[in-house]
Amino acid sequence: MEKYLDINRNGYSIRGKWYVHSFQNVEKVLIFFHGFGGHKDNNAFARFANSVLSKHKKVGLFVFDLPAHGNDALGKLNLKDCDAYIDIVLSYLKEEMNIEDIYAYGNSFGGYLLLKYIHEHDNPFKKIVLRSPAVCMAKVLMENVLTEEDKKKLEKGKDVLIGFDRKVKINKSYLEDVKQNDVQQWDYIPFAEDILVAHGKEDEIVNYENVYEFCDNNIIELISFEGVEHRFRNQTKLDECHSLFLKFLEL
Repeated sequence: MEKYLDINRNGYSIRGKWYVHSFQNVEKVLIFFHGFGGHKDNNAFARFANSVLSKHKKVGLFVFDLPAHGNDALGKLNLKDCDAYIDIVLSYLKEEMNIEDIYAYGNSFGGYLLLKYIHEHDNPFKKIVLRSPAVCMAKVLMENVLTEEDKKKLEKGKDVLIGFDRKVKINKSYLEDVKQNDVQQWDYIPFAEDILVAHGKEDEIVNYENVYEFCDNNIIELISFEGVEHRFRNQTKLDECHSLFLKFLEL
């Protein structure tokens, strides 16, 4: 069953989507964090969710539009709102759903946000899987997302629209915030045994070597996929990745 739901707290309205057999039977929840310019109706996650539900009747999967993404009402992206959304979703699951066993799956920018969150708040998730995580988020923006015209506008104090499925509005303050919050500079060894990373060697958005170095420095297990780019468009490889994720998560 798929069900859309809004979480209204602290002046925010978070647009979410559930994949679940029955809310009454849910004992564990996995939250999906989509990529930059993405949204809650993510096809790759829907494929993963249906695979999980075919095997696990007491697991619920939840995805939500990040700030200024998808159908979200906010007009401009900033990391403070991203942090607030994660707090609210976790509180909703714990207080309204009475769920204690919470897992996370982060893709690209969503992976960056997860890493930033656990560094600042400790790790509330039993296990985390990351696909194509943007560990070098500032570099990704500067080299692969922002055009030269975008950079000039930001320097002049103007907003720019960037992204993929939905264009996201950012300003210079957001870019500087991402540069200052560089997850590559932080220590994740205390969390390492609960994190699994999958990354394509042909990733054209997030450089494979940056992810390899990040995982190596933090003793995080990295599964490398030959011939795979950022979005894992090869469905066979994506299914293989998801199969390994399921084994690691032990849902």
